Amino acid sequence: MSIPPLGRLAATAALASGLVLAPVTAATADTAGTPTIDPDQMAAMQEAFGLSQAGVTDLLDAQAEAADLEAELREELGADFGGAVFDTDTHELTVRVTDQSSNDAVREAGAVPQRVEHGAPELEAAVEALNGAEEAASDGVHGWYADPELDTVVIETADGAAEDAEALAAEAGLDVDTFTVEEGTEEPRTYADIVGGTPYYFQDGADWFVCSVGFGVEGGYVTAGHCGTAGSDTWLQVGSGQLGTVAESVFPDQDAAWVRSAAGHTPTPLVDDHAGGTVTVTGSQETPVGGAVCRSGQTTGWHCGTVQAKDQSVNYGGDIVNGLTRTTACAEGGDSGGSWVSGTEAQGVTSGGSGNCTSGGTTYFQPLNPMLEQWNLTLLTG
Repeated sequence: MSIPPLGRLAATAALASGLVLAPVTAATADTAGTPTIDPDQMAAMQEAFGLSQAGVTDLLDAQAEAADLEAELREELGADFGGAVFDTDTHELTVRVTDQSSNDAVREAGAVPQRVEHGAPELEAAVEALNGAEEAASDGVHGWYADPELDTVVIETADGAAEDAEALAAEAGLDVDTFTVEEGTEEPRTYADIVGGTPYYFQDGADWFVCSVGFGVEGGYVTAGHCGTAGSDTWLQVGSGQLGTVAESVFPDQDAAWVRSAAGHTPTPLVDDHAGGTVTVTGSQETPVGGAVCRSGQTTGWHCGTVQAKDQSVNYGGDIVNGLTRTTACAEGGDSGGSWVSGTEAQGVTSGGSGNCTSGGTTYFQPLNPMLEQWNLTLLTG
């Protein structure tokens, strides 16, 4: 695979005590036992959501409660659970149900019920069917994902390529009322650009690339799969100061990798805040659709947005990656592999997207928990 510009390891600082991994939100406990947000993440969230510091804290508290509530109702409702969406303005969790008899249970739990025709199980099955037919996707098909708010599967295409989406849906056996086609001019790409003078490189042929470290795990760190193949080395500088060796890497299908750190480099639960400090990861509970997330990468630092969808498939110019999370936060080349957090909960590592941090755009991340599970990795927390 030819890796598009800018690649993996985050421009994190190598401290005497060990490696400070790429930008993630950190939280330290204050005297009352309430987590405090890293100042740079706090500023980014205030800018992104137009909130005061107290408003950001309230949002994260409400979002954490919503994540717990979503998990409880998913288990309680079973096949009637149709998905959930969190509202960052009202702090309400709306739970979709496929049977109105579940409305009372949703209300009693503290969420807002909404009847839908398809619901999460049917939409997830449709996404799986598209994944199974992905070889039929033309370059004009940019990706697909389940949208719980619209109760449909969205197939994204280039302008004028709606027929390509319809052909893919037909190949997957989807009913016409199950999917919606959205045409656009933006083309997803992995965040990777050839750069110089920034830390944490890897080599592909004669070229050097840079990416962002994701999260520290026992024995190394996780990052994006397109940032290097298994067995390749990672470096602090171009060709000097070996940081580690890629132990596992999957791209396409997933965009996941983990690097086994070299001697003298100690992984930590810390993430670079790009302002001379670090943040500390405390767990990896997934935030709901609609929830606020922040990302950090070596190119653009902290940026925040909301989760638009989960389990999206994205076509990076013929390389199709499944299971990504779609967000409104921006990113640019070199941010690949970098950290995504909700409060102090680790969410995933940057895969790619469209747009930039000047005009805005869409960015996708590879969820973290599947990476930890498939390779039996232990996330470092503090």
